[in-house]
Amino acid sequence: MTDQTFQSVRTFEDPEAAIAIFGSQNSYLALVEEELDITLSTRGNKMILKGEEDRVTLAGEIISQLEFLYEKNSQITESDVLSAIRLAKSGQINQFIKMYENIIGRDVDGKPIRVRNVGQQRYVDTVSRNDIVFGLGPAGTGKTFLAVALAVEALRRNQVKRIILTRPAVEAGESLGFLPGDLKEKVDPYLRPLYDALFAIFGVSHTNRLMERETIEIAPLAYMRGRTLDDAFVILDEAQNTTIPQMKMFLTRLGFGSKMIINGDVSQIDLPRGVTSGLVHADKILKQTQGIGHVKFETADVVRHQLVTRVIEAYDRHKKGQVTDEESQEKEED
Repeated sequence: MTDQTFQSVRTFEDPEAAIAIFGSQNSYLALVEEELDITLSTRGNKMILKGEEDRVTLAGEIISQLEFLYEKNSQITESDVLSAIRLAKSGQINQFIKMYENIIGRDVDGKPIRVRNVGQQRYVDTVSRNDIVFGLGPAGTGKTFLAVALAVEALRRNQVKRIILTRPAVEAGESLGFLPGDLKEKVDPYLRPLYDALFAIFGVSHTNRLMERETIEIAPLAYMRGRTLDDAFVILDEAQNTTIPQMKMFLTRLGFGSKMIINGDVSQIDLPRGVTSGLVHADKILKQTQGIGHVKFETADVVRHQLVTRVIEAYDRHKKGQVTDEESQEKEED
């Protein structure tokens, strides 16, 4: 905890708003405390903030945005609080309400699907402006779910006639030819994240009906060969595990009236040593190609439990440390 050199007191006129913002047993305030290294305490509908002045001011801005959200939505979730904290720490808290007003679609329960941070907003904007979009970034940034949500909304608005979801079926050294069972049994474990996103938005039964009608198709990447995909919203997930020929094959399937999203995490490449990732290669050579957008998510864009962000950062630091050690060793050997 930093030296407590500054104090601010905030009074909430609406007791219900105070309860919603504080969270159960002040759990939401505890998140703000932990992330900003300040002290927050409550007395009835009053909140006392103590700590370094700039941090207390930042916490006050977070609380103001949450109060505004409560007035508009009458409900606040833990993920809302975490989103506000992340935006505040990146100097973008003024974007909080704007993002919550931008509803992409609704899930199976009718709840609005919104972007959670500036990285996701940039992703959505880029997809709206381009027919092909590369989304690169760590796990937990919501790439897959957002892509599926955008595809579903395009289908609902009759902007496309079908959704095609695919990903490489070779990961962690496992080849389809050596996996047991029929094709569906073989590929389903690899496609599970795509199913999960569809089930969250459409529900299981409706998703299955759409798949029976072939309005939604989920298939391994190899099944895209030789096809032209017209009037379709096509998503390639886990694209870091494509080879260069596979990526070229996929990109050249684009037909009229279609969009493609290519998502991947270049820190999780499972290709054999010496094989260049098609995602890394394509992202590089197509950087300046008109009609193709590129979005890079950062660790700050992770929308899972806050510990996930810390885990990713720790692994990144370790990896950088290993590279530095290897470079130093090479210089010593020279």
